[in-house]
Amino acid sequence: MNHVVLLGDSVFDNGAYVKPGEPDVLAQVQARLPESWRATSNAVDGAITAGVERQLAHVPSDASHLILSIGGNDALGASGILRESARSVAEVMSRIADVRDSFARSYRKMLDQVMSRRLPTALCTIYDGRFPDQEEQRQAATALSVFNDVITRETFGRRLALIDLRLICNQHEDYANPIEPSAIGGAKIANAIVQAVAGNTIFPRSQVYAE
Repeated sequence: MNHVVLLGDSVFDNGAYVKPGEPDVLAQVQARLPESWRATSNAVDGAITAGVERQLAHVPSDASHLILSIGGNDALGASGILRESARSVAEVMSRIADVRDSFARSYRKMLDQVMSRRLPTALCTIYDGRFPDQEEQRQAATALSVFNDVITRETFGRRLALIDLRLICNQHEDYANPIEPSAIGGAKIANAIVQAVAGNTIFPRSQVYAE
């Protein structure tokens, strides 16, 4: 039996944010998997990259696939930089580079632990969210591109599958609030996960070539 395990944060652990009676991401993944498959979620609302190690400790022994969505809370924790003053654009870029380097170290360490399980693994980018203020939305998307650059480089460098949530959750109704997926967004995320693990070739796919 194939057993898909979700790791990460509230992108997967979104039960507290969907409307009463609506399914969370785990339930939507399970509903879409082939009949003989099952899904488990170890994801924890509020988790950061350093917290994935604890989630890995509870991965079932029969796990066949790992799906990881993490990094949004790391970005949220670093968001104070957007409100800092600076004397030049160069100073701003240096501070952003420091944030990127710190996240890259944490993400790589975490991903080494995930890869030690030697299971087929797919990684998710951090979606842009949906903020009511257009300028805040532009700033968030720009800032998140720094974190997503780390994620995509690690994904492609390790020849893993990428689920690009920026392209999947791209409508206002995909969000229950500015940073959490609704049941509608969760359905789109679940479809992408099942496509990634169950080998559905109906939909066109991009390919990345790396050394």
